[in-house]
Amino acid sequence: MSRADALPAEGSHAGRTPGPLWSLGLFRSELVITLRRWRTLALLGVLAVVPVLVGIAVKIETRGGSSVGHRGGDGPAFISQVTNNGLFLVFAALAATLPFFLPMAVGVIAGDSIAGEANAGTLRYLLVAPAGRTRLLLAKYTTTLVFCLLAALVVAVSALAVGALLFPLGDLTTISGTRISLADGLGRALLIALVVAASLVGVAALGLFVSTLTGSGIAAMATTVGLLITVQILDQIPQLDALGPYFFSHYWLSFADLMRDPVQWDDLQRNLGLQALYAAVFGSAAWARFAGKDITA
Repeated sequence: MSRADALPAEGSHAGRTPGPLWSLGLFRSELVITLRRWRTLALLGVLAVVPVLVGIAVKIETRGGSSVGHRGGDGPAFISQVTNNGLFLVFAALAATLPFFLPMAVGVIAGDSIAGEANAGTLRYLLVAPAGRTRLLLAKYTTTLVFCLLAALVVAVSALAVGALLFPLGDLTTISGTRISLADGLGRALLIALVVAASLVGVAALGLFVSTLTGSGIAAMATTVGLLITVQILDQIPQLDALGPYFFSHYWLSFADLMRDPVQWDDLQRNLGLQALYAAVFGSAAWARFAGKDITA
């Protein structure tokens, strides 16, 4: 599907004021084009494979007679429980992908959103239609947020399928030691996937801002991913503990508190509040930059 085919028909009249339906059509076209790109499909494919590799590794190790639970904390959270209940593979896979794979994928999509259009020469064409820069920027950001949700769900669904295939399913024990039903566990797994997706909102806004600073999609993607790695390294330095709570990745693994009984909401609320703050700051910076950006160069 080309850009011309994807844009709604109302956009062909330059003198017409764009309405809500045109904005919805613009978002739909951006979403369809993004999800059909080979890069997007490749990223989702890699994310779907990670739970498969984790599940197979745990299964092989179990058959070898070693205990995953006696490694002094090595491996992602919940990994020692996978052999007892395949549902724990969902939590382990999300914990394994959140520090790098998920934010990297979101950083690639967000970093390419504006810079990729500029590099391909389609940005000027998009702005000829009466969308306006603000509407286009919102469509790009909303598309990236949908990708955040889709990426987290891909990991969760893949992990659930592999967990059900390789390990038993049933009632599970929470971190607090209480037992909950499989239905309750599935509900918490879905909620955890949603929280993981929400944890990437700040990364999406940061990548969008970086994307407005350059006309090279590769440079924007590389810069965004580089910032992700840098921030997580800084968050691990003891001398910077005072700054830790302000790094967007600091509370990412707080989703584990959803597996407590009762659920502990403090770090979860801090995480969601921090993501909203990053979205507001870098979203505003992206709008300010894009509103004055010279697209004729």
